[in-house]
Amino acid sequence: MSLPAPNLDDRRFQDIVDEAKRLIPRYCPEWTNHNLSDPGVALIELFAWMTDMFLYRLNQVPDRLYTKFLDLVGLELFAPQAAVTGLTFWLSAPEAEPVTVPVGTEVATAPEPGSEPVVFVTDHDLHIAQPELFALLTSSGLDRYENAWEELRYPGGRVRCFTSEPPGPGDAFYLGFRHALVGNVIRLQVETSVFGLGIDPDRPPLAWEVWGGEAWIPAAVHRDDTGGLNRTGSVALLIPPWHEPLTLAHQRGFWLRGRYTEPEAGQPVYAASPEIQGLAAASLGGTVSARHCQYNPAETLGRSDGTPGQVFTCRQRPVLERQLKEGVVTDGVDGRIEWLEVPDFSRSGPGDHHIVWEATTGQIRFGPAVAYPDGTVRQHGAIPAAGAEVSVSGYRTGGGARGNVGAGTLNVLRTTIPYIDRATNLERATGGVDGETVANAKLRGPLALRSGDRAVTAADVERLALDADPAVARARSLPPASPGAPVRLLVVPEVKKPPQTLELDDFAVDDRLFAQLRNHLEPRRVLGTSIQIGTPYYQGVSVAVLVSGTAGRAPDLVRERALEALYSWINPLVGGPAGSGWPFDTDLTAGVIAEVLAAVDGVDRVEEVVLFEADVRNRVRVGGGKELVRLGQDALFLSFQHRVVVR
Repeated sequence: MSLPAPNLDDRRFQDIVDEAKRLIPRYCPEWTNHNLSDPGVALIELFAWMTDMFLYRLNQVPDRLYTKFLDLVGLELFAPQAAVTGLTFWLSAPEAEPVTVPVGTEVATAPEPGSEPVVFVTDHDLHIAQPELFALLTSSGLDRYENAWEELRYPGGRVRCFTSEPPGPGDAFYLGFRHALVGNVIRLQVETSVFGLGIDPDRPPLAWEVWGGEAWIPAAVHRDDTGGLNRTGSVALLIPPWHEPLTLAHQRGFWLRGRYTEPEAGQPVYAASPEIQGLAAASLGGTVSARHCQYNPAETLGRSDGTPGQVFTCRQRPVLERQLKEGVVTDGVDGRIEWLEVPDFSRSGPGDHHIVWEATTGQIRFGPAVAYPDGTVRQHGAIPAAGAEVSVSGYRTGGGARGNVGAGTLNVLRTTIPYIDRATNLERATGGVDGETVANAKLRGPLALRSGDRAVTAADVERLALDADPAVARARSLPPASPGAPVRLLVVPEVKKPPQTLELDDFAVDDRLFAQLRNHLEPRRVLGTSIQIGTPYYQGVSVAVLVSGTAGRAPDLVRERALEALYSWINPLVGGPAGSGWPFDTDLTAGVIAEVLAAVDGVDRVEEVVLFEADVRNRVRVGGGKELVRLGQDALFLSFQHRVVVR
């Protein structure tokens, strides 16, 4: 139970007026008219109103002291996180010479009236070079390769892509390149004969992959008009940012392969192997990672006065997480010094060039001098020499949920780059999270103080996961299934989308968030335990409802309101009775749905409710209708294609 907060003065407006009127006979006995029409009473009420406002401000002092206490114990607001996506830059035409898209290139959304465009900045240089194809191998697996390059180059030569007869899963052909194709968009111009019959050209059992150093990594197909190598045409592939050399058949190069995959249920297979008669490769562009931010170049913050605990503030804030070459530099009589950013000065000695850079406020702090009980004064962190110029080599500001833009919305190239025709994002941006509010920090503070900074109980693991990153909306910790088994942490990421548009992929934990959780939990777990980070199983639910509308209400309007209620109620983030996400371990019944719909404006009565389980990955209903859908301890409900009929 929390301690009651004191009310420093509980008087209100009427209390002050009445008290002032009671004092009139003592100090002004000649004043006998105390009616509301008297000018003196009007002045009393005016001053009472002003005093009431003053008392209201006075009673905010405990709240301010509470906030200052949290600041004293080191509780900082979460800084906003920047959304990340891949920006694809397209060449106006294949160029013989390499084309470089420099780091810091800006691409924005189209301007809209009343709002600023969303700007993304590339994280590093992108080099677009024409590929040099030098080898073609075919393989039926088991590390056996046949060199088919000379056969392909011979006039009239043909190469069977899959050497087994008939072709089987695991067969592959390998294309060797002299140089890495990292991030490039590669077009393979293929001349083929129609031998690969039997497959569905819209979904052929063919996967494109590149060697990433440890394993084969998928290369996304941007466009394929060959129908799975069934006809002459081209295949455009998006090469991932990892492409390492490999030696195959005594030839070292950077390899791209087409692999015959295990057919899915009902998927047609190759009746015979496709045959390649001609093959050429060209680069159409490239993809580079970018994030929602604004880059601020080198900035001078001031000069050191040589005293401990100096504070300098960046002009722009909040400051996003620093990248390489973004740091604090001093230049003075002791030369140019680069300072290392640390979380705090507890382990800093007087010779350590350490600084603390607060993301939310943009403040850069140098080490303080602390007096100890034995009378000594210890310097935690070095002090810049007097007169030294303090500057930052660059930093980024921005971030927030506003950066989670959809695919194809970033298409305004703000920087002119030779030979680059256009740019766009082929996938939606993810990971953007607004900064933490003071109200949320006040709720989080007592939880952090009660259990310290260790993951001892399941509740501690959940709390630390929520503390790790504002992109974590919910967390559930499951105890080990057996002695020695890991603790399972189920994470629901924050998604800023309307409930009706949520899909399974929206709840994937991206690499950045996974790394942030791992780095935050690893030093805080109890020795001998391990934590396995994952996501809940999202149990799809489709609701079919028949309702009667109130007389005079438009059926379409009633239907839309009922659908909105269903998608909001059966929701991992805003659903459930509390509106904070569907609770774990809580089943869904037709009776509860009927109660929710009965409260919808325009619904007279709910006549029938049927629940269907759904596979949200393959977007199909599973099984027949029922009145109860159970939920596992590691699962949450996710709405899928509800149906409402109004009569």
